Amino acid sequence: MIPRLTLPALCLLLALPTLASADEEDTAELYQFNCTSCHGAEVYTRTDRKVNSLDALERQVRRCELALGLKWFDEEIASMANYLNTHYYKFTP
Repeated sequence: MIPRLTLPALCLLLALPTLASADEEDTAELYQFNCTSCHGAEVYTRTDRKVNSLDALERQVRRCELALGLKWFDEEIASMANYLNTHYYKFTP
């Protein structure tokens, strides 16, 4: 038997792709405004990069966030690490 969805639940379900793309856009804006103020993409693609895992990437994002005094939430740090991983690092989760 397939459960019936209420109208609010159906609306939320249909909005999920939009919410995900909005999150990606927000993270891209955070990246452009904050990360590129210190360095370019070459730090992610250089052969001798220090970050070599997804956990290390999240720790590095947290260090940068603290150094800049950004006061991001944990979700924003994780989102930025995922953004950088998707666009540059390509670590497997």
